[in-house]
Amino acid sequence: MTLTKTDIVGSIREKVLFRKRDKGRQQFLFPEMDYRMLSKKRASELVDTTLEIIKRNLEKGDTLLITGFGKFKVRFKWARKGRNPRTGEQIILRSHRVLNFQCSPILRKKINKDKG
Repeated sequence: MTLTKTDIVGSIREKVLFRKRDKGRQQFLFPEMDYRMLSKKRASELVDTTLEIIKRNLEKGDTLLITGFGKFKVRFKWARKGRNPRTGEQIILRSHRVLNFQCSPILRKKINKDKG
């Protein structure tokens, strides 16, 4: 299964609840009515803003650490000689930056825990 941005927005809407300021009569009998969900538009804006901040910092070459999740690092690779696998022709690969992800030990334990 692939997690999409829409799935993340939906998950945020389910998890983030706001307490209503004014209490109606029914809210004393049903405490679950005391909360309201985040709007879909606002949740989408939060996800977009978070992803933009992450992208902007990675474009600058900064390291991004999300505690409990992992670390994103931007590495520089120098130009080097290469070979076209189809034709065998020698080519020069340009220098470029690559993104590496290092998983946190907490996430690694959760991923690798036994299911039985």
